[in-house]
Amino acid sequence: MEILLEQTARLLNYTSLDFKRYLHSDINWKERLIGIKGARGVGKTTLLLQHLKELSLPASKAAYFAMDDLYFSGHSLKETADTFYKQGGRVLALDEVHKYPGWSGEIKNLYDFYPDLQIFFTGSSIIDIAKEEGDLSRRALLYDLPGLSFREYLTMKGIGNFPALSLKEILHQPESYGQFLGEHFHPLEHFTDYLKQGYYPFGVKNPQSLYQRINQVVRTIVEIDMAELPTFDIRNAKKMLQLVEVIAGQVPFKPNIKELGEKTQIHRNSINAYLHYLDQAKIIALLYPAGKSTATLQKPEKIFLQNTTLLFALAKENANSGSVRETFFHSMVSPKYKLEAPKKGDFFVDGQYTLEIGGSTKKKQQIKFALDSWIVKDGIETGSKEILPLWAFGFLY
Repeated sequence: MEILLEQTARLLNYTSLDFKRYLHSDINWKERLIGIKGARGVGKTTLLLQHLKELSLPASKAAYFAMDDLYFSGHSLKETADTFYKQGGRVLALDEVHKYPGWSGEIKNLYDFYPDLQIFFTGSSIIDIAKEEGDLSRRALLYDLPGLSFREYLTMKGIGNFPALSLKEILHQPESYGQFLGEHFHPLEHFTDYLKQGYYPFGVKNPQSLYQRINQVVRTIVEIDMAELPTFDIRNAKKMLQLVEVIAGQVPFKPNIKELGEKTQIHRNSINAYLHYLDQAKIIALLYPAGKSTATLQKPEKIFLQNTTLLFALAKENANSGSVRETFFHSMVSPKYKLEAPKKGDFFVDGQYTLEIGGSTKKKQQIKFALDSWIVKDGIETGSKEILPLWAFGFLY
């Protein structure tokens, strides 16, 4: 126990409060049980440590436990938390809980039997809380943490500190983002750098090794994290990585299930399930037809890599302007709003708005008869009634 408390104190000493993710202020930290899910590398651990540091409590009162620590190979979470509680501990932050077998059942017991113990936990985006043994979905307040938005990237780089915008503000009030523009800020000056290296906080801090690290992260997700899924056979990890490589060479594209199966040697009956796993792991993003089911066995209308930084790292020569634009729009809008594939246009947002994505010369011909429709253009700084700048959608969170 003392080792864990010493580690907490050491980590908090090196935790900076200079930049905090948008979710930090959205979380209701007064709740007894809070879960934060997200892909590897988006800042879940930092989020926990920053909150603990803000509490200004000694480690004996508020502790951080990494659940993949060797300590837990010989000690149970329940007995460790019990000792912590009896010694006066009241706030417990548990990181990467999916690395600890039976985590949901033990956290459920802690929640039920220690009413004044506050528990925060993080886990992989692939875990389904409702299907875990303990089913914490009825007890925990759950949040999802995506990667950095363009707005957050600008803040983290020290370029500017701007307020977030709602979708309605972007669509109907061009002056809402026009207020950011001026003598000292031109978004397009920084937009390309964000697209290439801005989605993951670790890339902003160390861009030199970013793409190498992203490749390692993808392999770790497939070979280690997915082993926690009861329905995934880890012996198929190599095929899964082949599927990622095939997708990276074509995105965004309409999937041909038979062709994907032939290229990866994955049975066509399993392809949709594998695509679902990769979507949950935040490696790819699936777009389904408007008005249709998004069940695991439903064929998606279109497949993207999850974000533009991942696109540049994995797709390389396939990271053309069209792919980058659509991938950026999807990655920025999907954390806040529902996206579907319309019959005409690129995206149908929240069951109401139709948007077509393109370059600065894009025309509205394809969606001219669609109600509540806009052209979203790359390469422009300001918008108008029917034309919106692509960069502004990076300010949604």
